[in-house]
Parts: sequence; C-alpha cells; structure tokens
Amino acid sequence: MTISYPRLAARTLRFTLGVPRGITVSPDGRHVRFIRTPDGVTRTGQLWDLDVETGTENLLVDPAALLDGEETLSAAEQSRRERSRESAAGVVSYDVDATGTWATFALSGRLWALHLDTRAVHALSSTEGVIDPHLDPTGRRVAYAADRALRVVSVDGADDRALVPAEHADTVTWGQADFLAAEEMDRHRGFWWSPDGESLLVQRTDEAPVHTWHIADPEHPERTPAVQRYPAAGTPNPAVSLWLVGLDGRRLEVEWDRSAFEYLARVSWTGTDEEGGGDPVIQVISRDQQASQILTVDPTTGATRVLRELTDPAWVELSAAPRLTADGRLVSVEDIEGRRRVLLDGAPISTDPWQVRSIVEVFGDCVVATASSEPTEVQVVRFGFDGSIVEVTGGPAVHGCAINGPTTVISRSGLDSVGTTVTVHRDGTEPRLLEVVAESAPFQPQVEMMRGGEHDLSIAVLFPRQHRRGTALPVLMDPYGGPGAQRVLASARMFLEAQWLADQGFCVIVADGRGTPGRGSDWEKALHHDFADVTLDDQVEALRAVAAAYPKDVDLTRVGMTGWSYGGYLSALAVLKRPDVFHVAVAGAPVTEWRLYDTCYTERYLGDPRTHPGVYDANSLIPLAPQLERPLMLIHGLADDNVVAAHTLRLSSALLAAGKPHTVLPLSGVTHMTPQETVAENLKLLQVDFLHRVLLG
Repeated sequence: MTISYPRLAARTLRFTLGVPRGITVSPDGRHVRFIRTPDGVTRTGQLWDLDVETGTENLLVDPAALLDGEETLSAAEQSRRERSRESAAGVVSYDVDATGTWATFALSGRLWALHLDTRAVHALSSTEGVIDPHLDPTGRRVAYAADRALRVVSVDGADDRALVPAEHADTVTWGQADFLAAEEMDRHRGFWWSPDGESLLVQRTDEAPVHTWHIADPEHPERTPAVQRYPAAGTPNPAVSLWLVGLDGRRLEVEWDRSAFEYLARVSWTGTDEEGGGDPVIQVISRDQQASQILTVDPTTGATRVLRELTDPAWVELSAAPRLTADGRLVSVEDIEGRRRVLLDGAPISTDPWQVRSIVEVFGDCVVATASSEPTEVQVVRFGFDGSIVEVTGGPAVHGCAINGPTTVISRSGLDSVGTTVTVHRDGTEPRLLEVVAESAPFQPQVEMMRGGEHDLSIAVLFPRQHRRGTALPVLMDPYGGPGAQRVLASARMFLEAQWLADQGFCVIVADGRGTPGRGSDWEKALHHDFADVTLDDQVEALRAVAAAYPKDVDLTRVGMTGWSYGGYLSALAVLKRPDVFHVAVAGAPVTEWRLYDTCYTERYLGDPRTHPGVYDANSLIPLAPQLERPLMLIHGLADDNVVAAHTLRLSSALLAAGKPHTVLPLSGVTHMTPQETVAENLKLLQVDFLHRVLLG
C-alpha cells in the first residue's frame, strides 16, 4: 500500500529522522559525537561517535539496550520538549565535559553517564524525572534539575544530593528555564557550571504572581483540567532571579535592577585565565524590551557591573549569549546600523553585507558564526579580530557548523537535493561524510525562487510537477509570515509540503514579508505595533508579484491561504480583512486575540495592552468577525498550552454571534505540534478537500 505524503512526513518528522544532529567535536578534534536515529522512521535517538582518523562510526548509546520497557517522561520534561519543539525520543540531547572524558544524558527520566574512552555506560543514582543534565567542565560531577530542585551527583554515581532543595511553595522551581525564556527567548537552560566546576549559577523561578489557567480535555470529562500558570499580555510575569551556589550549598543572589530589567535573557560562564576562572556574563532586558544590559557578575559577591547598555525604540533583539574571550574581551551580537553584527568590546568586527544569525564558537583571534549576505542562504563565516573575514561555506544552501581543535563539521541542505550532507573536515586528512539514514523523499520539490514587489520580497513559487505552462491555476498562499521564522530558504526540504500541496492542483506561493529574519533590523522591526497591516499587505504584494511574473499560470479569482500559528492568524486575517483578494482560508492554531498570548512575545511587538489598548484592538481578529464573507476553517489542538484553544473558540463565538457560517475542527489531545501520523495525515487531507471544494469545485 502506498503511504500518503502527509503520513510519511509525520512518520519521518519531515524527513529529519536519520540525519545526524547535536554534533560536538572532542577537544583534540579526533572524535565527532552526534545523535542519530537507527533509520528514517524510528524516533529513538542513539548516541554515535566518528573516529575522524579512521572514518569509523561507533554506536555509543542505544536506548533499547538500556531500557526494560517503554520510555516514560515526566510532565515537566514533556513541557520542556514542547517548548523546544522536540518530537523525537530516546537520547535527544547530551553534554560532554571540557576534558572530553565523560558524557551525560537523560533517558526515560533517569540519569546516565558514558565514559568516552572505554565506552562504558552506567546509570547514576538519581531521583526520577531528571531534566537537562550537565557535566561540570572538569568531568567530576553532573548537575540536573528534578522535582523543582537542583541536584548534583558524582560521575561514579555516588553522593546524589539536592544542592538546592525544593522549597515548600510549589510555585518555586530551581534550575529550569521558565516558560517565557524557553518559548520566547530561545533559552532552554536554567543552570550553568563555573569553569572550575566548584560552583554554579542557578535560576530560581517563582510563578506565584502568574495567573492560573486551566487546560481541559473535553474528550475525557472525568479528568481534572491541567493547571497552568500562563503570563498573558498585560498580566504579571514570574519572578526570576539568579543565584551563585557553591558545592557546599552556600548561596549568593546575583544583583541587578530587576524592577527595570525583568527578564533574564542570556547567561554564559567561560574561563578567562590559566586557572580556569573568569566571571560570568549575563544579559537582562526590560519588560518592554526597549532597554537591555550586558553585565559581568562577581562570583565572590554576586555584584554586577555593566559592560554594555543597549536601547531601541522598537525592541532590542536578543541574539547569541554574550561571552568573554580567553583574555577577557567581550564578544556580543548586536544590531548596529541596520545589521546584526558581531562586536568585540563594543566594536563591530563583522561588516556589510553580513547579517549574523548565530555564534558557533569564539577563539582567541576570531569568532566563527553563521551569517547571511543573501537572505535565503546561511553561510559559515570566520570573523577575525583583525578585521579579516573568511567565508567557510558558499553557494545557495543553508549551512550549520560544529568546531573544535583542528576539526570542523559542516552540515549542508540545498535546493539541489532534499537530503542533508554532514561533512567532517580535519587538517591533514580527507573530508569524511557522516552517514545519513533518513528516508528518501518521494519527490524533489520544483521550487522557483524570485524576488518581487515594492519591498523586494523573497518568494518561492511551486506549480504541480506535471503542470502545463499557460494553464491558469488557483493560488494557495502558504506563509508563516510573522517574526522569528523564515520559510523562504535555499533548502529543498523546506518545500516538500508546499510541493505536495501544489501537486493537488494549486500554484503555491511561500513568501517572507517584513518582520521575518535574515534581512536586517529595519526589516524585522517594520511591523512594530502593526502585525495586521504589514504582514497581510506583504502577502498581497507577493501574490501580485507572482501574478505579474506568471500571468498565464495563476488565477487571481481563486486564491486561498493556509497556515499554522502566526500563519494561522494571517490566514484568518486574510479572509476577514481582504475578501476582495482571498476567497478561502484554513487557519491552524491561530492567535485570534493577542491579549491571550504571552507577555514576552506579544509586548515585544505590540506593547503592553494596558497602555496600548488601541494597538491590540487593531490587531485582533475578534472585531473583524462580522466582516467574514468567505469560507473559513479553524483548526486547533485542545491540549495546546502555547496558543490555547480559547483563541479559536472566541473567534468562533464572535462569528456565530454575527451569523457567519464557518468550520471548526477541534483536535482532542493535540498540542501546538501535530506529530501523530493519523492526525497529521487526515488533517492535511481534510484541509485540501476544503480548499478543493471552494477553489476547484
């Protein structure tokens, strides 16, 4: 029996299973470690090692050999994986000490250690529900979070103890990133070892001020609703503080002006002298996110000193964690003159046209980063402290990198092939490829990349693979379209679903409008206080640009839009606000009322609803309900704890009150992700059927 593309995409996690990830390089560059599933359909991650000199791959950790039964996860770990959009199982992350001797990982809520020389794996004595274990840099101890406490255990399994015990109040958690840090600031850690392994920086989070929401399971009315502290826009945030904790349990609170800088955004602690010492560096940011400080912390007193002060009338964009070089100089990534740049002690070392995306590694004479000169491509670039710039990669593709010693690992995904290649380069040896065991995609997307419109938008156009030019097709816009995510990249895998949709009889358009990453700070901040007009106008602009480029191949009297999350918001907005352009929409997990979304994300872009109520009203879908003239399907997972189902239900209630027919598809037990095979398959088929009936019926 032939497996449908939607089912195959769900089964393979969009063809990412079997691709090496979590790649690290040993200090001497002789070994490359990585996570890879045994094939392209099994979700269980295994830990592997490549001997760079011989090219031999060795299996280090096989979860099937360690577990007696099915893997189980605590509620806290499930939530953590939801925040990081992690759908795999088995080994999903690991940590290696600075000496390259030990690795540690959590598996089924238990703590494990691996001696990398002998390849011996053993379970460590630990409490259950282990979260995010990390080795101290010297390789003697492992710290981990569990049951709202921070615990430490020796690598031999002895002396497991609560270094910071759980407090009596069940709203207080130690050693874990809070919801806002993980969901909106891309910070997933809650503790950091000192370089000498004698103390830690530990986050303390008290959710007592945060309003309580309840996520019910209507399919199972006998179950008690899940209680969730959710900081909706305009409501209190959790109280987050940072503490220096010695191995003797001694605590010092890190001091900064928390009333002015409410968010703890970034933390790093790197060695800066021969003894492995050095001061931690943190970045804090105000609630309105228009001011930020980069601070160094005195590890003996907890006092802080300002290294950099950043301001922006829109918002300060968070990027890589600021850190110190070996000789004590500050490396940061900041928006300077319209570009995201690498700075050394406040002076830019990256120049136009590079838009820096991430820091891979900091060395004594350079920073290795990922960056873009063409927005659809991501390259690996070495920015020297002397002003030199070396492009490590090139060409139309998306690249990633891991590096240590003389060994560099480059991942590449391009438009020429759906697959990903991972190449290991070591000085004096032939390049080696890490094996990729992903399932082969059933087709190669036929993507036509273009730039168009007044704003020179990045646009991808896909027709059915058997399309006869000159035949006008209905158009399906398939955007994300909002801040923080980019869809139009030079990677064929990005367009597999779009090609499948095109093969159902559409011209599919994927367009990145203003607000999406990769094109500079002015571009990203063009939507400040204005989601609705800016992002929707850019989709209309992209549509018209494609119609001008392919006048005989698109039918502007039959145009639909489909999207998820922000793309769902944009899709519903399209038929509510521009029925003259859009004739049908499928909106998955849409934010319909921004007052219901979280503080950090929403207030960054729209301000505080208590002081900017008009901005929220102008960007809400609820007041537009009486204007609906076109078919609209709303889809929502009822277990979604990020964009809660109340968004869809409130819009549906407003549409019903206005007498506007619409379709609602509730997904019982489904969160913001939809990784289940059956759900994913039937969901796509139902959407296509809905679109067909309107645009092709």
